[in-house]
Amino acid sequence: MDLHILEHRLKVTSLSKAGLERYTHGLIKLVFLRDRTRCKFFCLTEMPNDYTLVLDEEGFKELPRTDFLQVVEATWLALNVVSNGHSSTGSQTVGVTKIAKSVIAPLAQHKVSVLMLSTYQTDFILVRESDLPAVIHTLSEEFSIYREVNGESVAVTSTDVSNGFLKSKNGFSPTLHPVLSPKNLFCVMSLDPDTLPTIATTLMDVMFYSTSVKWESADQDLDHIHFFSFSLIDGYISIVVDTQTQKRSACGGSGGS
Repeated sequence: MDLHILEHRLKVTSLSKAGLERYTHGLIKLVFLRDRTRCKFFCLTEMPNDYTLVLDEEGFKELPRTDFLQVVEATWLALNVVSNGHSSTGSQTVGVTKIAKSVIAPLAQHKVSVLMLSTYQTDFILVRESDLPAVIHTLSEEFSIYREVNGESVAVTSTDVSNGFLKSKNGFSPTLHPVLSPKNLFCVMSLDPDTLPTIATTLMDVMFYSTSVKWESADQDLDHIHFFSFSLIDGYISIVVDTQTQKRSACGGSGGS
């Protein structure tokens, strides 16, 4: 398998819903006016109390600095696992289960934290830029590693970053984490970017006015949640939405639940 380190240098932020009105201009530009920004990696995920924004440095410039926007200090890099070929474009991607076993578990053993970002097209593993030497050294035996430089994939070897790192000789120790598994269903879909203007009103309604809708829940323990995620990465659009929101908004696209 191949592990690709993409060129995007990312910021991970949290935007309070209380300050949303101050950010609508920048968000509309990033979502609908991609030709007027140099942003190539943008993902917005709505949670009950805030929006999580993962975007590259060019996109980050579109967001005003206020107390409503909390920014993780670290810069993050996106990794992509493919099963064949030396290019992350057009190669067969690897499922989350194999990623968890071959990427996340070894990195956790070396105390490297990761974020997962899944889209209709592929799955990304986000790591802190400062952790990249440890990532390369840890995964070099399992993967052929390539780093994108000016659009070209350049092979990376662990010999350049091996000093100071020791492979763990112990087996993986089990780690338990609490998991929220809501009972409602989700729809994952893709959308042709050229058709984005035709559903602009619907998308803005879902993105900015969800708090005006009373969402019915089976109980107060978040058995059913309102969820919406929109990503525009290297020209590819992905939308993940709970089916209740999807039926209300009638978002168009190709995909399934």
